[in-house]
Amino acid sequence: MKRQKKSNCRILSSTSSDNLLQAATVIRAGGIVSIPTETYYGLAVNPFNEEALKRLFKIKQRSSKKPVLVLVDNKNRLDDLISEFPISYQKLCNTFWPGPLTLLFPALPHLNPLLTGDTSTIGIRVSSCRTATELCRAVDLPITATSANISGKTPASTAAEVMESLGSEIDMVIDGGRCEAKGASTIIAEINGKLHIKRQGIIDISAFK
Repeated sequence: MKRQKKSNCRILSSTSSDNLLQAATVIRAGGIVSIPTETYYGLAVNPFNEEALKRLFKIKQRSSKKPVLVLVDNKNRLDDLISEFPISYQKLCNTFWPGPLTLLFPALPHLNPLLTGDTSTIGIRVSSCRTATELCRAVDLPITATSANISGKTPASTAAEVMESLGSEIDMVIDGGRCEAKGASTIIAEINGKLHIKRQGIIDISAFK
């Protein structure tokens, strides 16, 4: 019988600002924290910490060619990540951010290829989940929010589901209750000046195309 790896992962409530500060400290130190979002629970690390990114990919068993979603708490933080803001995104941001709309931006050339999937773009959104946004603000950096599951498995909707699948591999879970997602975020790219839906999710942008 295979012995389960002992977990040192802590579960903290999202209702305490002190807990979010503890989570921010873990992330800044290179740790992995699972957080609620408006879709599913995600895995938050410092996107500028290569060792944290490598660990993230290892525990998710994720291909290095698959990019990682990044959350920001406001549009001003985009300057840390993108080389250009497509004009066609302005109305989308004004209408759907904060919310489950991920936009693919031209990435700054020095970003870690694990973030971009070795492409020239990076997927970013402003979360409408208070916990995710406040944590990003507390870290004072963008944070990753790739789904808290092994690649190919069902995303986690509760802290208990995160613990069951990844509790022995991560450092902390912020319990914000059940994520009442009706699907994943919609992913949009601008190609040759036109908007293209890369993944249809919760948000319908057909009126903007």
